[in-house]
Amino acid sequence: MKVAVPGVPPLEWVNGEGVAETPTTGVLVVTAAAGADWTNDAFGGPQQHAASLLGFLPPGDFSFSVRARVLTERTTFDAAVLAIWGDSDHWAKLCFEYSPQGQAMVVSVVTNEYSDDCNSAVVSADSVYLRVVRSGSGWAFHSSADGHKWVFVRVFRLTYEGPVHVGFLAQAPMGDQCVTEFKNITYSTNVPSDFRDGS
Repeated sequence: MKVAVPGVPPLEWVNGEGVAETPTTGVLVVTAAAGADWTNDAFGGPQQHAASLLGFLPPGDFSFSVRARVLTERTTFDAAVLAIWGDSDHWAKLCFEYSPQGQAMVVSVVTNEYSDDCNSAVVSADSVYLRVVRSGSGWAFHSSADGHKWVFVRVFRLTYEGPVHVGFLAQAPMGDQCVTEFKNITYSTNVPSDFRDGS
């Protein structure tokens, strides 16, 4: 089923078709089934790519931000996610994730064959703003409490030369499902000049 979000390039499912709806204009709800996740175990365990990405093909540099929230009762590692997908060995994700310690956190994962997983800020509110930026060959992740002042999470490259999709993902590695909500969705071809000054 085709899903469209105003102001965002055309969306398509990547890595299998998932479940998404737009209950009101500018709001996207994405549901993950039990076991849906992406991980390329840094210790050499089996890869897991059961989650599906609802994404677009960015034509060049861009900034893409959302207000992310999980609507269902939270379980370990469930998350509302902005993700980048090249192929199963080259991808990245910025997550509003629930930790094993029972804390909602901003978590980022960058995968060039193996996943580099990094916990960032603990989030006390029921939602957080997430942002993905591409500038040339590099990428940046940010988070924000209000969608105006942005906190630097990381910069990185993917060692992948092909086209990449960027968009929305939900994951539920340990739970029965995870229903996520994305609001205040903003896509722009303007990118920050400084990734670390809060802009």
